[in-house]
Amino acid sequence: MSTAPLGRLEKVDLRNAWPNEAQHFTPWLGQPENLALLGEAIGKELEPHAEEQSVGPFRADILCREIGTDSWVLIENQLERTDHGHMGQLLTYAAGLNTVTVVWIAERFTDEHRAALDWLNQKTPEDIAFFGLEVELWRIGNSQMAPKFNVVCKPNEWTRKIAASTDTSESKQFCWDYWSGVIAELQPYGILLPETKPLGRQDTRFEVGWHTFFLKAYFSRVKKKKQGVWVSCRGPHGYENYLALKDHQRDIEEAFGDTLEWQSEQDKDQGTLIHYIYGKDANDKSKWPEQHKLIADKVAKLYRAVQPFVAKLDTPTEEVSDE
Repeated sequence: MSTAPLGRLEKVDLRNAWPNEAQHFTPWLGQPENLALLGEAIGKELEPHAEEQSVGPFRADILCREIGTDSWVLIENQLERTDHGHMGQLLTYAAGLNTVTVVWIAERFTDEHRAALDWLNQKTPEDIAFFGLEVELWRIGNSQMAPKFNVVCKPNEWTRKIAASTDTSESKQFCWDYWSGVIAELQPYGILLPETKPLGRQDTRFEVGWHTFFLKAYFSRVKKKKQGVWVSCRGPHGYENYLALKDHQRDIEEAFGDTLEWQSEQDKDQGTLIHYIYGKDANDKSKWPEQHKLIADKVAKLYRAVQPFVAKLDTPTEEVSDE
């Protein structure tokens, strides 16, 4: 029996697809479907926030948020061999943006720059991560070119965490079940719209009729066991609205019944007020009923505490999305 002819993989010069890094590669990578490809390589689900983000006199290539933690991910690109200039820019951007995850993409990493990222991963706190990835283009014959990201530098615990989360369908079902329980507990409070649905990820959004404010919650299954509930002020007047809420901090916290962390993000024209719940292990399903009731109570109290002020600030014509 004869076998079907097989093609031969051919490596393609990056400039064939992206002649210019800033004009072609960065916009390409900033598209959600391509960020998803990068996210698969580093084990993170990413949502785009901004391209060419200003950091003092410099501009970072891409700024994202990690879905599930709402933490920042900074991406810096090079369609050539890594150099000291980009290494310095990377650290400047990370410090200026208070970034949690830094991703450096290049055509090729030098040994000294691999060593530098490995050293940073050893010396910085465990909640700060540095990734180095080499990007390649491949095709078979006259087929379309296909990109491939190869991780060459990673945080010390990355391999273990990726292995722990390889069953994507099981992880999504876990999250869906968790948030279904919280939403069920929230129903008697009467604050949710009918379209509120649980999400298959570690954060979820509660539909309460807001347009440029978001009421959300999340849980963590690794590192510090904690949950969080928060209000995010986004949109064209995000930071202005955040300041308006902060003017009433005492009233809001008194109505909420606890303190909140007020996270100012003026450079991104937004702000967040968040409350953390520590010591609750989401992996212990026997404790879910207790956790669901607690999170639902905190979400309802936070909504009621800020709603009188949000009602005066929220503008339907400026509706934005956090997805």
